[in-house]
Amino acid sequence: MGRNTRKRRTPLATKVIAGAAALAIGGGGLVWANFYASAHEKNGGHNATKSGQARVATINCPDVGQKLTKVPRKARWGVARELARLDRQITEAYSRLAETRQAQAGDASYVDNAILGPLKDKRRATLDRININIKRAGGQGRDLGRFARCQGVPADQPGGGMNGGGQDGGNQDGGGQDNGGQAGNGPVADDFIRIEDVQPGTRNLPNGLAANGDTGSTGSFTTVCGTNENALRNSDNVIVAPGVSNGAQHQHDYVGNQANTAFASDEDLAGGDTSCQNRGDRSSYFWPVLRIQDGTQDIDQDQPGGGQDGNVGKIVAPTEVNLKFVGNRTSEVVAMPRALRIITGDAKAFTNGLGNANTAWSCTGFEDRQVTDKYPICPEGSGVVRTSSFQSCWDGQNTDSANHRTHVAFVGEDGSCPNGFQAIPQLQVRLVYDNIPAPQADNGQLVNPYAVDTFPEQLHKPITDHNDFINFFDENLMNEMVQCINSGQDCQ
Repeated sequence: MGRNTRKRRTPLATKVIAGAAALAIGGGGLVWANFYASAHEKNGGHNATKSGQARVATINCPDVGQKLTKVPRKARWGVARELARLDRQITEAYSRLAETRQAQAGDASYVDNAILGPLKDKRRATLDRININIKRAGGQGRDLGRFARCQGVPADQPGGGMNGGGQDGGNQDGGGQDNGGQAGNGPVADDFIRIEDVQPGTRNLPNGLAANGDTGSTGSFTTVCGTNENALRNSDNVIVAPGVSNGAQHQHDYVGNQANTAFASDEDLAGGDTSCQNRGDRSSYFWPVLRIQDGTQDIDQDQPGGGQDGNVGKIVAPTEVNLKFVGNRTSEVVAMPRALRIITGDAKAFTNGLGNANTAWSCTGFEDRQVTDKYPICPEGSGVVRTSSFQSCWDGQNTDSANHRTHVAFVGEDGSCPNGFQAIPQLQVRLVYDNIPAPQADNGQLVNPYAVDTFPEQLHKPITDHNDFINFFDENLMNEMVQCINSGQDCQ
């Protein structure tokens, strides 16, 4: 997103007590920090650490899609298909990494020669096709070959590009370790934290939201679209991978527009049915599902986007979905254009780094305590909360951009939009789950962990959470929203 994005995300970064991962669960005296340092290891903690240092936990590849800020419109469909191919290549390489632990243990060069080398060759060919697509559409070619090489991320340096982010480990099997979780790719104990052990006061004023003393647009507009009661889900992403089945490689919950698939055109979406109470809102709101890894499987256990992509366990729908649009602290807002697409958060944040991470995890009754790189463990009677505040500045021209980010921006520290951008209503999505049991540690085992669906190599880390929106409010309702927000009213 550039400088403004990175600056704005700083206040939402995780604020936790140093060493808070070393927590006893309840009164049982089971300590999280030592869970993967010694548990599951036949030869004790010392050998576990030594083994972990030599093991490659996952694969970190340059996120080419984020680097392509200038792609001719005529080339974007073809480029998107090739970018999805790059994602699939990483998944296949990660699967091979997970399946060959024994061979890796006996050959220090195995990962480079048998996994990363072939992956680089495949990526180079795909990057060449991306360049061809761009040139044929009149664009300027780039040296994309420099993005072909990927790296293995050692178990003691998870995340590659990120600061911190958890500890990888898991069962010893066939001479090697996996990365935890029911499918061997997360989550792990260090991905969780008790909400009581997060510093209070971590809840920041959502960017763009006017408060007492601000002179901007102070109203709000709430749309009610249900909780996906009809279980509308797929593993597509029509924004990032149009025309590609299973382009997301993880399942999304959908509310609002009911016609959202990888193959939906703007006309399909404009004419689609809606789950929203106000029929003038045919917008599409979607996010990756949460699953409880309780040993059971869902109906997609053998399907793409589900078990085939490392997403396992029982899908749980939110028990509450709050969709609210708010104003700007320093100015009035203008109407969103029809078919505006906004992605907030980063599905690849574990390997990309924290720059675009944008989900606040919390618990009901504790929402002044928020984390981004941990899943909260909520006390009895409290539900898990996911909150996303979207970019609220628009470039005034484009409904999308080549990397799906540069046409929108976050406000600056003073609440204003960057030069050349206009303030639009800011979407805030709050999801509540009262149906997720608190994970427990039992005899050295992590029981009932929950996790967000991800690309397999992202190891189901909480910072990979993200949220998507496509605007299909009809013109009259959008104008009503703008008037309501600018006049300081609270409407729905």
